[in-house]
Amino acid sequence: MLFTVNQTQDRPRAGRMNTGLRAAPAPSRAPVGTVGTDVLRVISDPRTPTFVTVYANGRRRYSYWRPLDSTTGQGGCYAALPTGDCDALHEAGKIELGNPVVDANRTTYRVSASSTRAAPPARALAAPLRPVRERARPVRAVRVA
Repeated sequence: MLFTVNQTQDRPRAGRMNTGLRAAPAPSRAPVGTVGTDVLRVISDPRTPTFVTVYANGRRRYSYWRPLDSTTGQGGCYAALPTGDCDALHEAGKIELGNPVVDANRTTYRVSASSTRAAPPARALAAPLRPVRERARPVRAVRVA
């Protein structure tokens, strides 16, 4: 007795390879709260060196080094930052440029978060602080043999 096999269910569609891997989900667009919040987070991270390159024609390019992620295998390259957001942060005084490195057709600056930050408001103390009195400590004599 012969059995017929329904090959339409077992066979992948023509032109597609079934490797068992799924495609990565499409990146979702998260609403941005304030302009440059993510950019400032990247710049202020000391593990990501950030630079701006100003070319001879006046074009600016902000970029940072993205370290290699061992779990995903991505990174290990320079990634660009949005120029408009970085320029807005620079004009607002939230980021500052370091010493220039001048080349024949470009100038490169190190970008860092500005060190001038607003101090937190002073709190009013409920009661005045009492000075701490030190206790007298006994002095031990050392025997010399």
